[in-house]
Amino acid sequence: MTSLSVEMLAAGAAEPITSAGNAQLGIAVLAGIAVIVLLITKLKMHAFLALTIGSLALGSFAGAAPGDTILSFTAGLGSTVSGVGVLIALGAILGKLLADSGGADQVVDTILAKASGRAMPWAMVLIASIIGLPLFFEVGIVLMIPVVLLVAKRGNYSLMRIGIPALAGLSVMHGLIPPHPGPLVAIDALDANLGVTLALGVLVAIPTVIIAGPVFSRYAARWVDIKPPENMIPQRPSEDLDRRPSFGATLATILLPVVLMLLNALVEIVVDNPENGLQKVTMVIGSPLIALLAAVLVGMFTLGRAAGFTKDRLAGTVEKSLAPIAGILLIVGAGGGFKQTLIDAGVGQMILDFSENWSIPALLLGWLIAVAIRLATGSATVATISAAGLVAPLAADMSTSHAALLVLAVGAGSLFFSHVNDAGFWLVKEYFGMNVGQTIKTWSVMETIISVVAMAFILLLSLLL
Repeated sequence: MTSLSVEMLAAGAAEPITSAGNAQLGIAVLAGIAVIVLLITKLKMHAFLALTIGSLALGSFAGAAPGDTILSFTAGLGSTVSGVGVLIALGAILGKLLADSGGADQVVDTILAKASGRAMPWAMVLIASIIGLPLFFEVGIVLMIPVVLLVAKRGNYSLMRIGIPALAGLSVMHGLIPPHPGPLVAIDALDANLGVTLALGVLVAIPTVIIAGPVFSRYAARWVDIKPPENMIPQRPSEDLDRRPSFGATLATILLPVVLMLLNALVEIVVDNPENGLQKVTMVIGSPLIALLAAVLVGMFTLGRAAGFTKDRLAGTVEKSLAPIAGILLIVGAGGGFKQTLIDAGVGQMILDFSENWSIPALLLGWLIAVAIRLATGSATVATISAAGLVAPLAADMSTSHAALLVLAVGAGSLFFSHVNDAGFWLVKEYFGMNVGQTIKTWSVMETIISVVAMAFILLLSLLL
């Protein structure tokens, strides 16, 4: 997957669509991003249209011919969708199976039955992290928040003491761990190794989610001490099912793609011989497409059939899972088009020149660029895609581990300080019944802690590897 757009990236870097100087390119980048920001924030335009228009504006400001800009944008869109589109679709199917079969409920109920009191925040962060592995962030929130509200009400807990760990688990998975769209696109753009990125991402995610989740929730509960809003507590999902998948089968299905990808990375490190029979096998089964496809096929039996789904209901579940991701695919694709326009305009080389003059480490530079775009657009995915495109030239001479760390640095930066231009901000605010100030003191601060703490561990790993 990571090699799908290497030739295109190389071609773009070798034959820029414009020969503008760094000053003009810098202005073009700012103008292009400003157009996207204004369209998303002021005119409330869909991110797909905003990214498309912003890409055309970038090319125009950089002095490129309109035809060349269009070719760059469409080539980037096509390569991005071809690289991650199938993976996003498979992830959506797995997530829908997990929700509709009651498998997610089974995991939640089993863990909560064994946790109480002080252990509850730790149980919630564990549940959210497990559930968040195959699910999109928005799907994870919709699935987890009803559980959070029910647990807080049933156990008479402060909502923040239970809710912040769950949100932290989902957010960290979304920003750092493939197969979520942002990390996948960054891996593709930077030609990083998915298995190594996944392994290092887990290393960074564990301490980060602990600090931003259970630890920070103590302070968040003091700052904003609220109870679950009665009107927001919904009925539990999958109540129409006669039976549910077992805890072990559900957990094994969720973790199957992660295990296969990690196995491939481990064999690649230990064996390090592409001609070896074992490595050939693990390269196939550990590829993202095969790993996720295997999880979906296994899930049809361990989740769907275990819940009593007929063949028609299974088919209906798959069909319903694909429709909602059309917007995600278009946004991710347009982000890839914007990224390719940046690269073909020569912006990558400009960033490389600036980084040499400023003596800013590549990891820190990637994080700072992602932070700036995240603050401006409110979208973690847009920030990840755009920042990855900008720092792609810096990864050319990096080792496998440091290229993976650059992916994680960009992902960490994309989570920085969610505020009023982020849909997730409003989703959390409404579900938890908070005002804007309370949401900033809890959700926004938590996102910032995740970004900063993750970056600190990434820099630490860069010194050790």
